[in-house]
Amino acid sequence: MPTNVLFNAWLVSRAVTELVDRAVADSGLAADDFAIYSLLVSGPITPTELATWMAAPPTTISSIIKRFEARGHVRKEPNPDDRRSYRIGLTDAGRAAHRRAGVLFRPTLTAVEDALGRGEPTVLRALDSLRDALDRARGDDAVTA
Repeated sequence: MPTNVLFNAWLVSRAVTELVDRAVADSGLAADDFAIYSLLVSGPITPTELATWMAAPPTTISSIIKRFEARGHVRKEPNPDDRRSYRIGLTDAGRAAHRRAGVLFRPTLTAVEDALGRGEPTVLRALDSLRDALDRARGDDAVTA
């Protein structure tokens, strides 16, 4: 089977999603939801910031926000830096869902960190380097496409 950095990254991405989906399933969140809630737990962000972080188009972000709002897990608030925009943040119910998922996620994260052992910092640096390279390869039009 041919391998290259993009194919292997895709395989790792699929494996991570499956593993985290299984870990947090009883919380009612999926892996992607848990990742986004983990970002939002730090405070409200704009949809554009979320799109950039996720490397996702605005239509995807809009669908995600609507789904989270329907659950009662996010709220929209005016953006103090741009009156034409808004920010999204977790509600108390969203924070509670994130906490439940976090408790379920922790043993899986610990198992992976233990398996990596002292190599974990090297893996983290390599992943940061890969994300930087992907961002450069996508160029400025990546999120708005």
